[in-house]
Amino acid sequence: MARSTYYYHEKSERKDKYQSLKILIKSIYNKHKGRYGYRRITDELRKKGDAVNHKTVLKIMKMLGLGQCSY
Repeated sequence: MARSTYYYHEKSERKDKYQSLKILIKSIYNKHKGRYGYRRITDELRKKGDAVNHKTVLKIMKMLGLGQCSY
């Protein structure tokens, strides 16, 4: 098997490493009726004991489509 083929298949079989974090972010966002941005959500996650970077929270929120204005 070619090296590139091996790594192609390895990459496609990866699990979503942010799956549990996505659920937490959605629940915090919905609990506060969409009024929390990434900074306040990051603070809430840190209060719960999750060491997470604010940039990661922002990236996940963009992927989920949370916090976008509807102008």
